[in-house]
Formats: sequence, C-alpha cells, structure tokens
Amino acid sequence: MSRICPIHGIRPAKGRRIIRKGKAKKKGGIGLHTTGNTPRLFLPNLRKKSIFVPELGRKVKIRVSAKGLKTMMKRGVFPLLKENGLI
Repeated sequence: MSRICPIHGIRPAKGRRIIRKGKAKKKGGIGLHTTGNTPRLFLPNLRKKSIFVPELGRKVKIRVSAKGLKTMMKRGVFPLLKENGLI
C-alpha cells in the first residue's frame, strides 16, 4: 500500500540529515562545519481509521493523514470522500 494521503495527496519527501560539528563564531569558536550528510525520507503521518458516514449509514475504512482527518472533521466526511473519489 502506498504512503499517500487520499485527501491532501501528501507523499514521502526526500531530504537530508546534516551533521554539524564545532562551535559557533558568536560563541567564540571558528564556526560550524558540516561533517555528515545522510539522505532520509520524511514520511506522512498516516493513520488507519474507520469513520462512520451518516449519509451511507455505514463505516468506511480509510488510511488518511492526521491533517486529512482534521480537514474531514471541519468540512464533513461525505463531501470530502465523494470529492476525492473514495466512495
């Protein structure tokens, strides 16, 4: 199963973890130096949820991000699921 939120389309983003060493110039050092640069993935905050849809009279299982859940509670479950083609 792909790691994509069906509501917002949030997907894993590529990035780097930068390791720095040294003391800042402001604190009397010679400055920070980058000593490591490791690639990594920033994954979306996905949750498996079973949400009751009153218009359908049943529960719908969905894998959605935390931000998508907040949007669903704000704008309504049924219109948002219909808009994104999930029902």
